[in-house]
Amino acid sequence: MGSEEVHALRGISLDINRGDYVSIIGPSGSGKSTFFNMIGGLDKPTAGEVIVDGYRLADLRSSQLAWFRCRRIGFIFQAFNLINTMTALENVAIARIFAGESPANARRDAAATLESVGLGHRLDHLPTQVSGGQQQRIAIARALVNKPAIILADEPTGNLDLNTGEEIISLLGEMQRNLGITIITATHDMKMLSASDVVVTIRGGEINKIATKDELNITVGSIDGETVMTD
Repeated sequence: MGSEEVHALRGISLDINRGDYVSIIGPSGSGKSTFFNMIGGLDKPTAGEVIVDGYRLADLRSSQLAWFRCRRIGFIFQAFNLINTMTALENVAIARIFAGESPANARRDAAATLESVGLGHRLDHLPTQVSGGQQQRIAIARALVNKPAIILADEPTGNLDLNTGEEIISLLGEMQRNLGITIITATHDMKMLSASDVVVTIRGGEINKIATKDELNITVGSIDGETVMTD
């Protein structure tokens, strides 16, 4: 930034096992977004290397990185990032079309994936015609439709109410268990930590702590009907 050199990440070394559900936590500005961008092949490190699902990302050309992101990574965003002029079916099918599938097959696969996330009855609805939770389910279907090895979810419950957020967390857990997908999420949502196999804390661009759910000793309860969690 001008003459100031900013180190978004500082020598992070981390292995994530295939099929794990990993939550990345840390304060704003800690480096979570940059870390996500590295895993997703959106940014390249100035030193070191990133290896994802057998691919050494620094060795890939721009076109190869685009192929990798399209077929091996599914992205889920806090703001859903749906195209408001497209129906649920079209929002999901477009990911298949970008992957080289024919429009007819893309629509077939999109319909089946929307059905799998409980939205088979909303295929022709625009994003503005469904709830926030249903919008996020459309976004999850879009992330799933190309059968990725990894789902990168950036604050996937950030714009949702408590109950809807819990539904999305449960759905991500089902994807991990039933499909063997690696889930990596950046979150401030304590509910999501209880569903995680591993929780990684980042502060100042460095890994501050790596712990399993059992090591964190997270417990769930309720106060006046609201879910609360303690460590």
